[in-house]
Amino acid sequence: MKCLLWCMWWTWALLVLMGSGGMGCLEEERNALLGIKAAFNSPNGSSLSSWSDDYGSNCCGWKGVVCDNATSRVARLYLNNTRNPNLGAWVITASLFLPLEELQVLDLSKNHLSDINGTLHLKTLKRLYLSNNFLQQIPALYKQTSMEAQNLSSNQLEGPNMEVLDLLGNTLANDALLDIARITSLKALAIEFGGLSASTLMEGLCELRNLEELHIVGNGVRGPLPSCSCNMTSLRALDVQYNNFSGPIPSCLLNNLKSLEYIALSGNAFEGSLSLASLANNSNLEVFHLVDNCCHLEVNTEDPTWFPSFQLKVFSLSNCVLNKDANGVIPSFLKGQYDLRGVQLNHNGMTGNFPNWLLDNNVNLERLELIGNKLSGDFHLPSNLSLANMWWFDVSANIIEGELPSSIGFNLPNLEFLNFSNNLLSGGIPPSMGNMQLLESLDLSNNSFTGEIPETLTKDCTLLNILKLSHNNLQGQMLPRYSNLGNLRCLYLDNNYFRGDISPGILNSSILTVLDVSHNFLSGSLPNWIGDIQNLGGLMLASNLLGGPLPYSFCNLTVLTLLDLSSNNLGPNIPPCANVRFMRCLHLSNDTLVGHFPEFLSKASSIVTLDLRQNALSGEIPRWIGSLRNLRILLLRGNNFEGSIPPDLCLLKDMSILDLSNNNLYGKIHSCLNGLPFGYFEPYIGDILLHEYWETRDNRLRFKLAYQYLDLEMVPNIIRLEEVNFITKSRLESYKGNILNLMSGMDLSQNNLTGFIPSKLGYLRELKALNLSHNHLIGSIPGTFSNLHNVESLDLSYNNLTGPIPPQLTNLCGLSIFIVAHNNLSGRTPDFKNQFGTFDEASYRGNPLLCGPPLTSCDGSNRGTATPPSFNHTREDDSWSEAFWWSFAGSYVVAFLGVIMFLYLNLYYRYMLFNLVRKFIPSFPQ
Repeated sequence: MKCLLWCMWWTWALLVLMGSGGMGCLEEERNALLGIKAAFNSPNGSSLSSWSDDYGSNCCGWKGVVCDNATSRVARLYLNNTRNPNLGAWVITASLFLPLEELQVLDLSKNHLSDINGTLHLKTLKRLYLSNNFLQQIPALYKQTSMEAQNLSSNQLEGPNMEVLDLLGNTLANDALLDIARITSLKALAIEFGGLSASTLMEGLCELRNLEELHIVGNGVRGPLPSCSCNMTSLRALDVQYNNFSGPIPSCLLNNLKSLEYIALSGNAFEGSLSLASLANNSNLEVFHLVDNCCHLEVNTEDPTWFPSFQLKVFSLSNCVLNKDANGVIPSFLKGQYDLRGVQLNHNGMTGNFPNWLLDNNVNLERLELIGNKLSGDFHLPSNLSLANMWWFDVSANIIEGELPSSIGFNLPNLEFLNFSNNLLSGGIPPSMGNMQLLESLDLSNNSFTGEIPETLTKDCTLLNILKLSHNNLQGQMLPRYSNLGNLRCLYLDNNYFRGDISPGILNSSILTVLDVSHNFLSGSLPNWIGDIQNLGGLMLASNLLGGPLPYSFCNLTVLTLLDLSSNNLGPNIPPCANVRFMRCLHLSNDTLVGHFPEFLSKASSIVTLDLRQNALSGEIPRWIGSLRNLRILLLRGNNFEGSIPPDLCLLKDMSILDLSNNNLYGKIHSCLNGLPFGYFEPYIGDILLHEYWETRDNRLRFKLAYQYLDLEMVPNIIRLEEVNFITKSRLESYKGNILNLMSGMDLSQNNLTGFIPSKLGYLRELKALNLSHNHLIGSIPGTFSNLHNVESLDLSYNNLTGPIPPQLTNLCGLSIFIVAHNNLSGRTPDFKNQFGTFDEASYRGNPLLCGPPLTSCDGSNRGTATPPSFNHTREDDSWSEAFWWSFAGSYVVAFLGVIMFLYLNLYYRYMLFNLVRKFIPSFPQ
């Protein structure tokens, strides 16, 4: 009997365990999951390898599958980033998921999905993640419960109890919002970079009264923010960044939505004015983000009647007109904020002393940006203050004075990014910076720091990735002797007073990418170990005292993109083995180079800038120059090149600056040069947009932090370091960065060019500078030059040009330099109007037949400021000259007739004349 009872008890226990899921997942759900696996792997994938079809395999233990403990049914299914991207875009059938009747979370993000076929009708589904796919429509999440054809209006929509829908990074059509608006239970919605544009569709979302988080980011939505959004009183997070919203920000948006914790309105085109006093009663507010708004929005923070009830964690307000009536003062309400983690107040025109109180009041501060304002005074830190959480500190481009606090390394021990560049700081670099052992990027450039680089900085900051100390007054060795910079990628020490050899201390960094020590007093030769830095992409050594030939190890630099060895004594030749296949910018000016045009450059198929100015190169410009199809800037000034300008230059369809001046070139100017663009050139590498994240308390969705930044140095854009010198407006100018992209010019001056100026040059509409002076050009100034609408400097002086100056040139409103001196021009000078009203006598001198302002007036009076040529010319002189020529002509005729008569009458002298002519002209008739 006891045995029977014991068996019955164990049987009951076994049945209970089976009913509670102790035996694993349900068979129908297991089969459904295997069907989903097959769909993900079609046609030849190998994903979800842990999902085994072996009998008895418990699907609740499979990767990405989470079952409910009580029912053993699948509750959460994480399939993100599962499909092999090599299989391309695909479509999954919604019915595969229908057996999962208690599924609450479904993550299908990052799977290259282009569509979900059918209705994804899962009544228990609360969170659906579809980000980073190729969807144009959201999947059908509801179905009609009544299909009476006679009365479709009576149909009811049976939808899911969806709470979270993430559609980030798809390409949604505009009508997709209409479907989303029907999910009335939705609490969190994210549609980022999805291509939506119609602002009217935003109004449909206003019906989602339960919505707590709304992220419509980077979709190009136009028009004003709908006023109905003021009724979404459940919103805790509103993020509409980087669209095209315009008009004023509705004041009710900030007044009515008292539950808001997070507001992000950046990157739009809002106008009008905004007072932050309207946020006074938003006691839950923690993040306010408003940057990059095209400077059309006035923001006022200085209403004396408001007292904020909130304590912010992040406050970001940049690129706006801040406190216009209060002369750009720093928002004073921040003095009452004591829990700030991030502050960004860039490019707002703020004035006054540096707000040291921000650091004193917020010991939890993590990131501070005050870039591009007019903050002055000293920067100080209390010796007993430690901001241990601060990792990002950028106050560049202000007018902060004085010395850095000697204790800065102890006050800010965990900094990773520090930027004090473009200020007025002086004194030495504090040795305590060596205590910043997490420091990755340090920029103190464009100040007045003196002394040597502290040994502690280069020895203890072993994580240092970027060190930028350019444009200071630093001296001594380039780097301390015992430097330990094994992680260094970018070193900028240019424009200082460093002496001695190029330090070997950088050699222990095998990942060095950029080395710029130009404009110092470094001496010796280029060390042989320079070729061991395999990743070196930018090497700038210009304007030092380096000498001797380049080492042959230089040929090991296979990824060198920018090389500047100008103004040294590194000639007379470059090693022919130099690897220039990936070279983009090469500067070898003032390097005593001799011989012909370097032949190894014929392999430089990627080269964009070639600078060989001021050397002793000779011979002809090779015809293979036309094969360098990416060449944009060609600078050959001040050599001994001869021959004609090769017509192959006309093949360079990216050309923007061409300087062949001060050589011995001859022949004509090719009219095909009008086919060169001489226009705007797109930057080589785009900006890199980095994002930070901050999570909400309930971790439902990750909110985007209230600041985004462009950090070009973290991924070095070597081409942005490019700098070009070009003579325009009669002076040597330096062009760099975006200014270089906008510059264009052609200089053929100081050669022996002949012939006419091709009229087709007048169609170089984007040209900003044209110099043809000091040649032997003839003919007239082409009237087509009136089409050079962007020209700022035009020099045609010291030629043999004739004829009048085309009067239509006065339409060149951007012209600031115009020189046609020392030619043979005639007629009237152009009307004294527009820019031509600013040109003085020096622009026209040396043309005796020119008249008019600012020269002598064409009616004989002197109305200009210049002194006319002194000919002492009078009417009496004209009469005397006319009498002289008439008397001379009469005398000549009488003498000629007298000689003829004499020879006719005297036979002997006629015979002598005949023999004399026959002697000198043998063919004369006998």
